[in-house]
Amino acid sequence: MTGRRPLSLLLSAVLLAGCGGAPAEVKASAAASTAPVAAGFPVTIDNCGVKTTYERPPRRAVSLNQHATEVMLALGLQQAMIGTGYLDDKILPEYQAAYNGIKVLAKEYPSHEALLAAEPDFVYGGFSSTFDEKEGRSRDALGKAGIDTYLNIEDCPTGPVTLDLMDQEIRNVAAIFGVRDRAESLITRLRAPLAQVKEKLAGVSPVKLFVYDSGDKTAFTAGGKGVGNDVITLAGARNLFADVDKAWGDVSFEQVAERAPDWIVIYDYGDQPVADKKRFLLSNPALADVPAIKEQRFAVLPLSSVVLGVRAPSAVESLARQIHAGRFK
Repeated sequence: MTGRRPLSLLLSAVLLAGCGGAPAEVKASAAASTAPVAAGFPVTIDNCGVKTTYERPPRRAVSLNQHATEVMLALGLQQAMIGTGYLDDKILPEYQAAYNGIKVLAKEYPSHEALLAAEPDFVYGGFSSTFDEKEGRSRDALGKAGIDTYLNIEDCPTGPVTLDLMDQEIRNVAAIFGVRDRAESLITRLRAPLAQVKEKLAGVSPVKLFVYDSGDKTAFTAGGKGVGNDVITLAGARNLFADVDKAWGDVSFEQVAERAPDWIVIYDYGDQPVADKKRFLLSNPALADVPAIKEQRFAVLPLSSVVLGVRAPSAVESLARQIHAGRFK
């Protein structure tokens, strides 16, 4: 979902040599070049089946979907960003000032024409819907327009999607922009709350938990293949639909009733308020005998915290504090 054209904006990237421990997915080439090459480049990334070699850091990047945007801002890459789009909720306060300096190309996804008009050299998509073929934004089409693309690796997992994959995502993006050192310090900071949560939850019995994202005829819920499942596990709960073999899926409300969740976590985003979602669940006759409904045990997480971005560790802490409040007094 993006592209590149003749460039005029120069990025003064901070590049550090000697950053070892490059992820397996990222391999720096030692190929010589007659043109000046930034330290640590070229870099080759094999991302979701698309292999790209970067001779230098992108200079006119566009981020689409909130978690992609926040990964870039957390890595301090705002000077390389000439556009963004598609938020699910408010940008984290610590990144707001940097975000305010970036042009919003569209409330959701920009059209193919609007994207090309921005003249990006790199497009970073959070979801596969970023690169919609019908909208002319396929990775192949953008590549032919001279635009490199990168897709959040939660949408193309080769194994379990855990917080370890968050580390990989951050390292990949940092490698593309030549700031690998920033990745390591960021990962350390993001993971800081997890040790305390683990200590507080020692010996706790996992509660049975159902994720309600949306839906009235069926329930759109979290399956076992997204990072949200790992967030739930680390927070001291058991995702009742972890057997759904994908990140998201529809289940019937009768299935929810049969599995009898002790807690329901509502994902907050978009135009439908949490209060409306809660009222719907409380009034749904199929759920009348569900323990979470009878006891009105609801937790809330923003959608942007349960996808593969910088918020996932804080989501673990937030959910744990809600469903195991007694452990955090």
